[in-house]
Amino acid sequence: MEKIKEKLSSLRTEADNAVARAEDAEAKNKKLEQAILEKDQEIVSLQHKLTILDGELEKAEAKLSEAKISQEEGEQSKTTMESLQRKIQLLEEELDAEEKNAKEKVEKLRQVDVKAEHFERQLQRAEQERDQWEKKYEEAQEKYRTSKAELDELVQNMEGL
Repeated sequence: MEKIKEKLSSLRTEADNAVARAEDAEAKNKKLEQAILEKDQEIVSLQHKLTILDGELEKAEAKLSEAKISQEEGEQSKTTMESLQRKIQLLEEELDAEEKNAKEKVEKLRQVDVKAEHFERQLQRAEQERDQWEKKYEEAQEKYRTSKAELDELVQNMEGL
């Protein structure tokens, strides 16, 4: 009887531990999903910036073309063109930096996605383990009830003697 109680207690503890691990894994998964959402939003923002910078680059290139045409008109045009070229160079450098940053963000997002998949698999394993422990617990409960019924019947038979 004591062994059954100890076994039941042990099974309950193991089931509680499995549930706690599953809850921890679910919490981690939610945090990772939130991080993925934030990274997705950051990527959208960077893509928007990239689009704006592309537009600015096109405008700057158009101005550069105009400056080249008007360069023949005088020295003032030359100064404007140099200014525009510097601006284009700065915009191109900024664009390169933004593209590099976007690539890094995409890589980080991919890594977060891989981690999220890993945690999802861990969560599934923990849930399967929990289900197995619950099944074992239910089987042990059934054995306990059967044994108790047999013991009660035996006690009644003994009292009847």
